[in-house]
Amino acid sequence: MFKLIQKLATTLCLLFLLVGCAATSQTPQSTLYDRLGGETGVDTIVSGLIKQIGQDKQIFHYFADTHITRFRTQLTQHLCAITDGPCKYTGDNMTDIHTGMKITEKDFNHLVDLLINAMNLQGIPHRMQNQLIARLAPLRANIIYI
Repeated sequence: MFKLIQKLATTLCLLFLLVGCAATSQTPQSTLYDRLGGETGVDTIVSGLIKQIGQDKQIFHYFADTHITRFRTQLTQHLCAITDGPCKYTGDNMTDIHTGMKITEKDFNHLVDLLINAMNLQGIPHRMQNQLIARLAPLRANIIYI
């Protein structure tokens, strides 16, 4: 009986050691930026969105006079910052950018659909898409009808 208890105690000690080692060897939780693919992933999302905007008759008129290189840079920087990446957004605030554009709710929602399409084409899981959209959603009030 003593040998059985000793064997059980040894097994339990090994189990606790393994569990402890497994718990300490895990990497810290990654940021949404990392899960989206980091710089390359965010760049791909932005490129996909810009391509879709350029081909979209419903909302292209909002972007017709946009300096595309600056737009790409600022949007990439904004998405990087809002997803906890290593960037700091230095562009204009959303109210200043969109004042006078009179963006409708329908067109705003359509742009969100284009963003979702861009992420689908990149193979980003819906859970991560929802996390990004949830971070962007508070900006809605600074974009529609101003």
